[in-house]
Amino acid sequence: MRKLIYQINITADGCCDHTKMVPSEEEYGYHLHFMQSVDVLVFGRKTYELMVPYWPDVAKDPTESETDRTFAQAFVSKQKVVFSRALKSADDETTKIIRTDLRDEILRLKQQTGRDISVGGVDIPSQLIALGLVDEYRFVIHPVIAGEGRRLLQGVTLQEKLRLKLVWSKTFESGSVAHHYVKQ
Repeated sequence: MRKLIYQINITADGCCDHTKMVPSEEEYGYHLHFMQSVDVLVFGRKTYELMVPYWPDVAKDPTESETDRTFAQAFVSKQKVVFSRALKSADDETTKIIRTDLRDEILRLKQQTGRDISVGGVDIPSQLIALGLVDEYRFVIHPVIAGEGRRLLQGVTLQEKLRLKLVWSKTFESGSVAHHYVKQ
Protein backbone atom coordinates (compact mmCIF):
# COMPACT_ATOMS: atom_id res chain seq x y z
CA MET A 1 0.00 0.00 0.00
CA ARG A 2 1.25 3.47 -0.86
CA LYS A 3 1.85 5.94 1.94
CA LEU A 4 0.26 9.37 2.19
CA ILE A 5 2.96 11.88 3.17
CA TYR A 6 2.35 15.42 4.33
CA GLN A 7 5.26 17.77 3.73
CA ILE A 8 5.16 21.48 4.51
CA ASN A 9 7.34 24.46 5.36
CA ILE A 10 6.37 26.15 8.63
CA THR A 11 7.76 28.96 10.75
CA ALA A 12 8.99 28.42 14.30
CA ASP A 13 5.63 29.72 15.57
CA GLY A 14 3.66 27.30 13.37
CA CYS A 15 2.65 29.53 10.46
CA CYS A 16 2.11 27.62 7.20
CA ASP A 17 1.90 30.70 4.95
CA HIS A 18 4.50 30.24 2.20
CA THR A 19 5.01 34.00 1.90
CA LYS A 20 6.47 34.16 5.43
CA MET A 21 9.63 32.15 4.59
CA VAL A 22 12.01 31.58 1.70
CA PRO A 23 13.64 28.14 1.35
CA SER A 24 17.40 28.12 0.71
CA GLU A 25 19.01 26.33 -2.26
CA GLU A 26 19.87 23.46 0.09
CA GLU A 27 16.23 23.22 1.19
CA TYR A 28 15.09 23.28 -2.44
CA GLY A 29 17.32 20.24 -2.96
CA TYR A 30 15.56 18.51 -0.07
CA HIS A 31 12.15 19.34 -1.52
CA LEU A 32 13.25 18.25 -5.01
CA HIS A 33 14.39 14.87 -3.69
CA PHE A 34 11.00 14.41 -2.03
CA MET A 35 9.13 15.53 -5.17
CA GLN A 36 11.04 12.97 -7.22
CA SER A 37 10.12 10.20 -4.74
CA VAL A 38 6.33 10.49 -5.17
CA ASP A 39 4.08 10.18 -8.19
CA VAL A 40 0.81 11.75 -7.03
CA LEU A 41 0.27 15.23 -5.56
CA VAL A 42 -2.96 15.90 -3.63
CA PHE A 43 -4.26 19.44 -3.06
CA GLY A 44 -7.34 21.44 -2.35
CA ARG A 45 -8.40 24.16 -4.76
CA LYS A 46 -6.56 27.03 -3.02
CA THR A 47 -3.20 25.27 -2.98
CA TYR A 48 -3.68 24.03 -6.53
CA GLU A 49 -4.37 27.57 -7.74
CA LEU A 50 -1.14 28.73 -6.05
CA MET A 51 0.95 25.92 -7.55
CA VAL A 52 -0.58 25.94 -11.06
CA PRO A 53 0.21 27.91 -13.21
CA TYR A 54 3.23 29.08 -11.14
CA TRP A 55 5.41 25.93 -11.41
CA PRO A 56 4.48 25.11 -15.03
CA ASP A 57 5.48 28.67 -15.99
CA VAL A 58 8.80 28.33 -14.11
CA ALA A 59 9.50 25.02 -15.90
CA LYS A 60 9.30 26.82 -19.28
CA ASP A 61 11.19 30.00 -18.33
CA PRO A 62 14.92 29.89 -19.25
CA THR A 63 15.58 32.94 -17.04
CA GLU A 64 14.68 30.98 -13.88
CA SER A 65 17.44 29.29 -11.87
CA GLU A 66 18.34 25.73 -12.75
CA THR A 67 17.22 24.64 -9.27
CA ASP A 68 13.78 26.21 -9.73
CA ARG A 69 13.38 24.80 -13.24
CA THR A 70 14.39 21.29 -12.11
CA PHE A 71 11.88 21.39 -9.25
CA ALA A 72 9.22 22.82 -11.57
CA GLN A 73 9.80 20.08 -14.16
CA ALA A 74 9.43 17.43 -11.45
CA PHE A 75 6.20 19.11 -10.28
CA VAL A 76 4.78 19.32 -13.81
CA SER A 77 5.45 15.61 -14.44
CA LYS A 78 3.35 14.42 -11.48
CA GLN A 79 -0.27 13.32 -11.46
CA LYS A 80 -2.28 15.88 -9.51
CA VAL A 81 -5.51 15.22 -7.63
CA VAL A 82 -7.47 18.31 -6.60
CA PHE A 83 -10.38 18.11 -4.17
CA SER A 84 -12.82 20.87 -5.05
CA ARG A 85 -16.50 21.47 -5.58
CA ALA A 86 -15.84 24.97 -7.00
CA LEU A 87 -13.01 24.38 -9.50
CA LYS A 88 -14.58 24.03 -12.95
CA SER A 89 -11.62 22.66 -14.91
CA ALA A 90 -7.92 21.88 -14.65
CA ASP A 91 -5.15 23.71 -16.47
CA ASP A 92 -3.37 20.56 -17.61
CA GLU A 93 -3.91 16.93 -18.54
CA THR A 94 -2.09 15.62 -15.46
CA THR A 95 -4.73 17.04 -13.11
CA LYS A 96 -7.88 15.27 -12.00
CA ILE A 97 -10.59 17.15 -10.08
CA ILE A 98 -12.39 15.07 -7.46
CA ARG A 99 -15.79 16.13 -6.16
CA THR A 100 -16.57 12.96 -4.20
CA ASP A 101 -15.73 11.82 -0.68
CA LEU A 102 -12.18 12.73 0.43
CA ARG A 103 -11.73 9.64 2.60
CA ASP A 104 -12.86 7.15 -0.04
CA GLU A 105 -10.75 8.69 -2.80
CA ILE A 106 -7.58 8.75 -0.67
CA LEU A 107 -8.11 5.13 0.36
CA ARG A 108 -8.55 4.24 -3.33
CA LEU A 109 -5.34 6.10 -4.26
CA LYS A 110 -3.40 4.38 -1.46
CA GLN A 111 -4.48 0.95 -2.80
CA GLN A 112 -3.15 1.66 -6.30
CA THR A 113 0.33 0.60 -7.32
CA GLY A 114 3.02 3.22 -7.61
CA ARG A 115 5.17 5.44 -5.49
CA ASP A 116 3.95 7.31 -2.43
CA ILE A 117 1.44 10.18 -2.44
CA SER A 118 2.19 13.74 -1.32
CA VAL A 119 -0.47 15.97 0.18
CA GLY A 120 0.10 19.71 0.35
CA GLY A 121 -1.57 22.82 1.70
CA VAL A 122 -3.43 23.24 4.98
CA ASP A 123 -7.16 22.49 4.65
CA ILE A 124 -7.08 19.10 2.90
CA PRO A 125 -4.12 17.82 4.96
CA SER A 126 -5.87 18.91 8.18
CA GLN A 127 -8.96 16.93 7.17
CA LEU A 128 -6.84 13.91 6.24
CA ILE A 129 -4.98 14.09 9.58
CA ALA A 130 -8.31 14.18 11.41
CA LEU A 131 -9.39 11.10 9.40
CA GLY A 132 -6.19 9.29 10.40
CA LEU A 133 -5.09 8.84 6.77
CA VAL A 134 -1.68 10.60 6.84
CA ASP A 135 1.12 8.06 7.30
CA GLU A 136 4.18 10.34 7.42
CA TYR A 137 4.86 13.97 8.27
CA ARG A 138 7.78 15.99 6.93
CA PHE A 139 8.05 19.44 8.44
CA VAL A 140 10.74 21.95 7.49
CA ILE A 141 10.75 24.44 10.34
CA HIS A 142 12.18 27.84 9.41
CA PRO A 143 13.87 30.10 11.99
CA VAL A 144 11.21 32.78 11.56
CA ILE A 145 8.56 34.10 13.95
CA ALA A 146 5.74 35.19 11.66
CA GLY A 147 3.34 36.34 14.35
CA GLU A 148 0.39 35.75 12.03
CA GLY A 149 -0.94 33.47 9.31
CA ARG A 150 -2.64 30.11 8.84
CA ARG A 151 -1.80 27.28 11.21
CA LEU A 152 -2.02 23.54 10.64
CA LEU A 153 -5.22 22.00 12.03
CA GLN A 154 -6.81 25.41 12.57
CA GLY A 155 -10.48 24.75 13.35
CA VAL A 156 -10.02 20.94 13.30
CA THR A 157 -10.64 18.79 16.35
CA LEU A 158 -8.82 15.47 16.54
CA GLN A 159 -10.62 12.49 18.08
CA GLU A 160 -7.46 11.69 20.06
CA LYS A 161 -3.91 12.94 20.41
CA LEU A 162 -1.72 11.82 17.51
CA ARG A 163 1.58 10.25 18.57
CA LEU A 164 4.49 10.56 16.12
CA LYS A 165 7.91 8.94 16.03
CA LEU A 166 10.89 10.93 14.75
CA VAL A 167 12.73 8.83 12.15
CA TRP A 168 15.04 11.43 10.60
CA SER A 169 16.15 15.00 11.16
CA LYS A 170 18.47 17.40 9.35
CA THR A 171 19.62 20.93 10.15
CA PHE A 172 20.27 23.09 7.08
CA GLU A 173 22.94 25.81 6.92
CA SER A 174 20.09 28.36 6.90
CA GLY A 175 19.06 27.24 10.38
CA SER A 176 15.92 25.52 9.11
CA VAL A 177 15.38 22.01 10.41
CA ALA A 178 13.68 19.13 8.58
CA HIS A 179 11.87 16.59 10.75
CA HIS A 180 10.50 13.35 9.32
CA TYR A 181 7.90 11.61 11.49
CA VAL A 182 5.79 8.47 11.14
CA LYS A 183 2.59 7.64 12.99
CA GLN A 184 3.07 5.44 16.06
